[in-house]
Amino acid sequence: MEITVTQEQGRVPVAVIGLMGQLDGQNFHELIAKARGLYQAGTKDILLDFSNLTYISSAGLVALHTIALMLRGEQLPDPEQGWAALKSMDRTRDVGIQEHIKLLNPRPEITSVLEMVGFTQFFSVFSDLQQAVQSF
Repeated sequence: MEITVTQEQGRVPVAVIGLMGQLDGQNFHELIAKARGLYQAGTKDILLDFSNLTYISSAGLVALHTIALMLRGEQLPDPEQGWAALKSMDRTRDVGIQEHIKLLNPRPEITSVLEMVGFTQFFSVFSDLQQAVQSF
């Protein structure tokens, strides 16, 4: 997987993290580390560009959940805890729509996974970059 980061300016600054390839157990730590570095540098809002993401596994879903918690300032689950990390996703569901992390252009195969696990209920999904940036 390749990760790129760009900055967009709407009402607030937004970091756009672009993902190319597959987000899975081999590389989900890279995405979490990238988001953590941005957060520690002061980033408050992240748009994940899934335009070139071809696959997302349960580990990738854990990464999305972890970033959502991070941006809310909550305690992060240990991603190595497997099922416990997946079960902690209920914390994200309980909060509702995420204000500080949104998704851009997921392919149909990614959208079907997000829908299957219920993530489309609490992650706003956009097809237009400017609309997504302005939504923060």
